Amino acid sequence: MKQDKMTLEEHKARTDRSYKLLLLFAMLSMTMMFAGLTSAFVVSKSRPDWLKDFEMPSAFYVSTAIILLGSLTMHMAKKYIQKDQRASTTKMLWATLVLGILFFVFQFIGFQQVISQGYYFTGSASSITTTFLYVVTLTHLLHLLGGIISLVVIIYNHFKQKYNASQTIGIELGAMYWHFLDLLWIYLFLFLNFFN
Repeated sequence: MKQDKMTLEEHKARTDRSYKLLLLFAMLSMTMMFAGLTSAFVVSKSRPDWLKDFEMPSAFYVSTAIILLGSLTMHMAKKYIQKDQRASTTKMLWATLVLGILFFVFQFIGFQQVISQGYYFTGSASSITTTFLYVVTLTHLLHLLGGIISLVVIIYNHFKQKYNASQTIGIELGAMYWHFLDLLWIYLFLFLNFFN
């Protein structure tokens, strides 16, 4: 009986490690994709039609603060479930979801601010600078959409009481991905803002 219990615990530990490795591999693949996009940005900067005086929309600053806060709430959700504090975990998961949606909203407000400055992302009135901004930001938003969908699944599983102090893998994976999205956006934001 004790040997069976050890076997189940070992199996769970191996399965958890496998999930984490798969997620790390996916995040590494995404990092490589964004490294390629930012490399193309650097090469294109030497073009004569590159906008030298382009300023990042103010909504992107707000969305940066929002995603940082979302990373904090996701971290707190993980800490609370590790202590079996279900009510606090629930609040932090919902807060993270709301902040993720707000990040989306402010990204689109940022797009509108760029357009109101007279710059366009596609078509004959677009510039290579704004097109890059659009592609990089939209690609990040697609990855964030995946994060929001996974967060909805995590919240659903949490309400089904699948997580507790000894079973936290879903929330751990969600937190890993959310922190990755946070760091990725900070990198992109700083890159686009200062490598101008």
